[in-house]
Amino acid sequence: MAVKKKLKAKTKRRKVPAKRPAIRRKAAKPARKPARKAPVRRAAPKAAKTKAAKPKPAKTKTASLPEPPAPGERIGIVIHYYGTPMVAIVKLEAGTLRVGDTIHIRGHTSDFSQRVESLQVEHAAVNEVGPHDEFGIKVVQHAREHDVVYKLPAS
Repeated sequence: MAVKKKLKAKTKRRKVPAKRPAIRRKAAKPARKPARKAPVRRAAPKAAKTKAAKPKPAKTKTASLPEPPAPGERIGIVIHYYGTPMVAIVKLEAGTLRVGDTIHIRGHTSDFSQRVESLQVEHAAVNEVGPHDEFGIKVVQHAREHDVVYKLPAS
């Protein structure tokens, strides 16, 4: 009779919880050498004074340069500027302004002249504006708030 071998029962392997990956440490950088200090700069020896040296004039208060004369009659001031349509809003202080007059706009960084092509009061085109009116005018260059507007004499 043939002998039957007993089969051993295979034992199930127990599941082991997953281990966290080991944290990799960055390799230590070599220490930097300390920065070299700049050598101390010594002042150059002063030259000996000569007897023929001219005396320095006494210092006086420096006055600001006089403002150049106005190019014409001051009539108003820029109170606002719109960059995209290049329109300046001007408040007329004195006098009148008509289409066709020549104006000069002067300020801290602005200084240009132009002919008045159109005037608008509250989005309505007008031919003439009088004192104390606020109006819009198309300008050829950038005008800034507080720039002064002069009316040039007719030539």
